[in-house]
Amino acid sequence: MAGEQNWVPQSVDVSVPSAARVYDYLLGGAHNFAVDRLMGDRAEQMMPNSRNAARLNRAFLRRAVRFMTEQGVRQFLDIGSGIPTVANVHEVAQEVAPDCRVVYVDRDPVAVAHGELIVAGNSRVGVLQADMRDPESILGSSEVGRLVDFDRPVGVLLLFMLHWVPAEADPQGLMKRYREALPSGSYLAISHMAGDHVNDEARAVTDRMSKAGGGDVTYRDRDEIESFFGDFELVEPGLVKYVEWRPSGPADISDDPAVNRIAFAGVGRKS
Repeated sequence: MAGEQNWVPQSVDVSVPSAARVYDYLLGGAHNFAVDRLMGDRAEQMMPNSRNAARLNRAFLRRAVRFMTEQGVRQFLDIGSGIPTVANVHEVAQEVAPDCRVVYVDRDPVAVAHGELIVAGNSRVGVLQADMRDPESILGSSEVGRLVDFDRPVGVLLLFMLHWVPAEADPQGLMKRYREALPSGSYLAISHMAGDHVNDEARAVTDRMSKAGGGDVTYRDRDEIESFFGDFELVEPGLVKYVEWRPSGPADISDDPAVNRIAFAGVGRKS
């Protein structure tokens, strides 16, 4: 319907699927269009665990944010946030501590536009359009400057994000820059597609997303993913399958072993 698209920037072609909106659809959100739902349904047909994988990654987000908040963190950067919907960072954090501040960062203008509508009226939450491959555009932005004090611990989340960053973009160098910007006591949460267990069906889905403008997925093994934490100390249980990081109940796992091993996840602390 034309009315439901009046928040979309004129430069955005809503006839082309958006990775952020497809992810929102797989999570059960409402911020997506027919073209995104079609892509999500195709992904689910080709790889029946797509929806569960998105759900379980979101469950890891909730556990990681709650853990950081319980450790005293009161400010968060969610880089590659997509559309902040369905148990988002600020809802989880502010449920524990209402004074928590959050900046959502994404390069997708549609994700940013809708994110701004979702958080409108919450002065402790901001939305920034920026590419994680340009750390200075994030760390030096006015929105981050308004909400994040780098003299106090920060919780940084890069969930299902780094596998979109190819080797030629120097993900190791990028992660070093982000780690160096954080003060002692900060935390870094990462989830990443597990190259150790990738199959032909998963590659077919991500190849299709790539051709639709979603970008290329770079699968990595456990050791390479762990290296993104640098000298941060991994908190227990370390870098593990995403369903194994401090599950709080049956909703945090799947009854399909293939789904449970799709991604690695972990949280590291800066000494």
